[in-house]
Amino acid sequence: MHTTPHDWITTPLTAGFLRGALDVEETGRGLLPHRLPARARAQYTDPQLAMAESQPSGVRLVFRTRATAIELDTLPTKRVYAGVPPRPDGVYDLVVDGRPAGSGSVTGGNTLTIDMARGSTELTPGPVGTLRFTGLPEAEKDVEIWLPHDETTELVALRTDAPVGPASDPGRRVWLHHGSSISHGSFAATPTTTWPALAASLGGVELINLGLGGSALLDPFTARALRDTPADLISVKIGINLVNADVMRLRAFTPAVHGFLDTIREGHPETPLLVVSPLLCPIHEDTPGPSAPDFSRIADGQLRFKAMGDPAERAAGKLTLRAIREELAAIVERRRADDPRLHHLDGLALYGERDAAELPLPDDLHPDAATHRRVGERFAALAFGEGGAFAA
Repeated sequence: MHTTPHDWITTPLTAGFLRGALDVEETGRGLLPHRLPARARAQYTDPQLAMAESQPSGVRLVFRTRATAIELDTLPTKRVYAGVPPRPDGVYDLVVDGRPAGSGSVTGGNTLTIDMARGSTELTPGPVGTLRFTGLPEAEKDVEIWLPHDETTELVALRTDAPVGPASDPGRRVWLHHGSSISHGSFAATPTTTWPALAASLGGVELINLGLGGSALLDPFTARALRDTPADLISVKIGINLVNADVMRLRAFTPAVHGFLDTIREGHPETPLLVVSPLLCPIHEDTPGPSAPDFSRIADGQLRFKAMGDPAERAAGKLTLRAIREELAAIVERRRADDPRLHHLDGLALYGERDAAELPLPDDLHPDAATHRRVGERFAALAFGEGGAFAA
């Protein structure tokens, strides 16, 4: 079907078309999905958290239509790191009736320049861009457009060459997951190939991804967001950000984990709840944080990280990944006496020493696209498979 500008039907964008967002902000231009509610965002206006929660990992625009052509106007905010080669444009994945049907990107948009050496940022406004998919089958179908997992995306306008209505109810269980930048999708190739998105697809569940880059810090407002979000399955991946941000010692960590889990249980007393310990990260296995950029590599166009802590401080309670894994396992074991639906998964079963030898972390902190796939497949097998915490 050939379309002209006069053939387009513009459908007003509303929050009802979005899945995976906890809040949708109406801007003067359109809709901005958020992955934390407004009350949580107001309690701590940290720029890193604000950037992470506004990047729509796991958020998708969902509708039912006979359209063969779709246009979506968006205003992305793209990150540029000073001294590092430009990042590729964020990717939008098209899924039709549950099957991958294409990908695309939007040029233009705002630019956020981050100078890690100076600790400064600068936002340069830019124009709205257009995502276009054509050649879709004319039959009635459910359409999902997964928004870029690592690019703040304001939705401006939706145009199709046939009417749009609500998507079918998938009738699947809802999986609510919280974690760090690894869960957020750092270095994943596309939004449907972050490890949580892959695991959700393999497990046949609807994903709400509260993976927040640099911000999985046992914050009470995050626990309340998990408590207040309807879900059939919940997982929390705890550890790496607490080490690389160097925010607490063991004395504070253990009660903070208990408090985080207690808050979730206030809203989900019987929901299967899976605590996942950190994946292997060699620089922090036995060396405390903080992490810091290795500026000696930036001249070569590489952004890598190094551990800045002193291993001798472990005796005083400074956290390492090894210490966190041991303590999380002990916490879950103690709590299971009164909470049989609480489960534990050792992160080394998802990515351990053999995996690191084969698929090393490219920046010494985050997994690459191949590792996201491996972690997603393993999580699906261990959590959704027979005997797993989320087995149907």
